[in-house]
Amino acid sequence: MRKFQLPLQTGSLIASFMCWVLISSLMVYIKADIPLTSGQAAWVTAIPVILGSVLRIPVGFLTNRFGARLMFVISFLALLLPIGYLGFAHSFWDLIISGFFLGIGGATFSIGVTSIPKYYPKEKHGTVNGIYGIGNMGTAFTTFGAPILANSFGWRSAVFVFLIWVALFALINFIGGDRQEPKVRVSMKGQFLQVYKNEKLWFLCIFYFITFGSFVAFTIYLPNFFVSQFHLEKVDAGLRTAGFIVLATLLRPIGGVLSDKFNAYAVLMFVFGGLTLSGILLSFTLSMPLFTVGCLAVAVCAGTGNGAVFKLVPLYFAKQGGIANGIVSAAGGLGGFFPPLMLTMLYGMTGHYSIGFMALSEAALASLVLVFWLSFQSRVQLYADIVSSTADAVMVTDKESKIITVNHAFTQVTGYAKQDVIGRNPSILSSGKHDRRFYEEFWESLNDKGHWQGEITNKRADGSLYREWLTVSTIKDDQDRVKNYVAIFSDLSKQKER
Repeated sequence: MRKFQLPLQTGSLIASFMCWVLISSLMVYIKADIPLTSGQAAWVTAIPVILGSVLRIPVGFLTNRFGARLMFVISFLALLLPIGYLGFAHSFWDLIISGFFLGIGGATFSIGVTSIPKYYPKEKHGTVNGIYGIGNMGTAFTTFGAPILANSFGWRSAVFVFLIWVALFALINFIGGDRQEPKVRVSMKGQFLQVYKNEKLWFLCIFYFITFGSFVAFTIYLPNFFVSQFHLEKVDAGLRTAGFIVLATLLRPIGGVLSDKFNAYAVLMFVFGGLTLSGILLSFTLSMPLFTVGCLAVAVCAGTGNGAVFKLVPLYFAKQGGIANGIVSAAGGLGGFFPPLMLTMLYGMTGHYSIGFMALSEAALASLVLVFWLSFQSRVQLYADIVSSTADAVMVTDKESKIITVNHAFTQVTGYAKQDVIGRNPSILSSGKHDRRFYEEFWESLNDKGHWQGEITNKRADGSLYREWLTVSTIKDDQDRVKNYVAIFSDLSKQKER
């Protein structure tokens, strides 16, 4: 049963996402039946993203509390109403209402990214979340399949076909869902208070806003864009959009695998660098072949980035996975809401889409800078963790021999708290037992060889003397100039007692 959850939940996400983009996939047919302005069409295609984004936060939290089985069953049953209502829509407001509640299909993403990691070790989280993300393929199935059904039976009949699909998956989850899934029972407020001050959460929101947002925006906007700008046939436009979706979806697990094997930040550097260049290319008035190249580049980068981001979420928020997954995935959904509206507005003001695509490039460039900064911070934190967890006492000074940091073991050995020694000279530890010649030889070795090692007697904060084995090393920059001195020592008197 546990091994069955990944394919079951991935299939369920496919079914949910098929419903999520139902309106945008049929928009060219709906517009022929229900008169809509370009602005109204943009709102109708974008509106399912609102609930699909906002609901991801409580859905992620509730999945932790009640399990994926119950959440998927409820979600599929709830989708029956807006799908049925869409089949009888005759006005702009009918489309808005049905589209809003079709957002439930997008909200189900939070179910799997919260549930699936419970079944696998953290070393596999990037891979399994990437595989689950193949559920994005549901948007491709609808984008390609719905126009074919609409051509054959009419768009309303095509909508009713999805009722059977949704009811079937509600039944499959009821029978095959894991009733024994581990539950996490904490308050939503408590989890939110644990994560909202962590800056990494909001950086991940920005990254997913760009990567998943660009995927969603292109998915819901391309069918109508191809027809209006390049005058393609409706089925051809759906097929090209499906190609974009399939490529982005297949790259998602690859992004997860690469993040498991290598560094997720390095993967994101490639992603945002590629999106920056892609946005610049798309901002020019292009022929169909060049526009296709730009779109496919966005698909590669967005899909890879989606997998990389959800390697980092469970890594940083293992104990608050439900709320953190919900917040990050909600940001991604909202990232798909604004671009279609912005592109439509800019086109109405300027007569072209260049500024909108350039905005994608600039947002990706800003994200690239943030990734470099976070990667640097991660390395700095790693070094700090190494120093703080070292069993031996560690003291780091600047080139003027002023103490800039010490670890906990230093306090245990010397009796000096960190705040008592920062900015002071290590001579505060001097016992007076060593003559001038000793220190001359110490500095001579440190300057000539870059290190000194030996036994020394020092003084604790309470005035007592102790013997220590001391190693001092010089840290230099690329120009061979001294940056820091690092002293590592252990209490020999304590070792003798043991």
